[in-house]
Amino acid sequence: MTDLRQITSQSFRAQSRQFYLLLGLTILTVLFGLAMVASASAVDSFKETANAGSTFLRQGLYAIIGMASMFIVASLPIGLFRRTSLVALYLTLGLQVVTVFFGVEINGNRNWLDIGFTNIQPSEFLKLGLILAFANQLAKLTDDPVRNRQIWVRVFMFSVGALFLVAVLGKDLGTGAVMAVTLIGLFLIAGMPWAYFLGIAIAGVAAAFGLVMMSPSRLIRFSAWLNPGAADPMGVMWQYEKGTWALASGGIWGTGLGRSKLKWSWIPEVENDFIFAVIGEELGLIGALFVVLLFFALGLTMFSIAKHQSNAFSRNLVVGVMLWVVLQAFINISVVLGLLPVLGVPLPLISAGGSSLIATLAGIGVVLAVERDRTLNLGRSNG
Repeated sequence: MTDLRQITSQSFRAQSRQFYLLLGLTILTVLFGLAMVASASAVDSFKETANAGSTFLRQGLYAIIGMASMFIVASLPIGLFRRTSLVALYLTLGLQVVTVFFGVEINGNRNWLDIGFTNIQPSEFLKLGLILAFANQLAKLTDDPVRNRQIWVRVFMFSVGALFLVAVLGKDLGTGAVMAVTLIGLFLIAGMPWAYFLGIAIAGVAAAFGLVMMSPSRLIRFSAWLNPGAADPMGVMWQYEKGTWALASGGIWGTGLGRSKLKWSWIPEVENDFIFAVIGEELGLIGALFVVLLFFALGLTMFSIAKHQSNAFSRNLVVGVMLWVVLQAFINISVVLGLLPVLGVPLPLISAGGSSLIATLAGIGVVLAVERDRTLNLGRSNG
């Protein structure tokens, strides 16, 4: 207990305004998410366990673990991230390989690993492993075109391998989509040549089209999304229709916390991917805009932190986590609004689920560590 207190005090002593702002926004978002999970999951929890608060209590435990992880990661030296970046990548890739062959299949996706007392989703931690490793590799870019080409080839090969494991073998197109847009954004900001970007974009669109065409269920969902007014005898638009209904019924001010009708088994496990619909129903347009502003503020704060970094490695780390959190939130909200087909992507820091919450908080811990390191070096130089 004393060691944890020392770590915490060292991490929070005389930090920058951006450090405290990011920390405060993160804690606020997690607490807001816990409140919404408690409301959205009450009915299903009572049906399954006769305890309306069972999912909330489990999510609270995940939040405690995630917060502890964030504080510990925030106290680590940046040099440790650089030295262990490849280890993190190989470890998370290895866990994903194990999951593909020995994992648990849930809702058609083999993306879960049974560790006895619970299931974990290694692909969530793989996102962080990729960001750590690629931030280090991309920081080595120079004016030497031959060396740069070798770095880009290495990075692309690992990216394709990770996406193949998650989206093709694991059949989790949603997580694969989040990984893809995050990595492409990181590559562009790191200085990827436009010729490479065009090649990746064409290959990515072709791969996504192929994955949709190879799966009859995906093809049906995609066709229904393209033609929302067409007949839907198989009910593949059920989630979107009920989510839209919930958002519309919330109006400006909402029906009130805990008064959602959507959670009464209209959508299974609504506290996961469609929790934004419950937020819009219970808290109205005001609540929905509050969530959007939360993620906008998180992204803007991390952008400010990245802008003040003096070395490429630190800047790449912050940009990678920023893109991960903000783009995943954008994808989740777009799905609920019907702007994208249903992909099964959770709302970061808010949706129920341990792996997503813990991995995201650990990623934000990396950003806090980067800013803490900058502030520490600035204090030394001024001293």
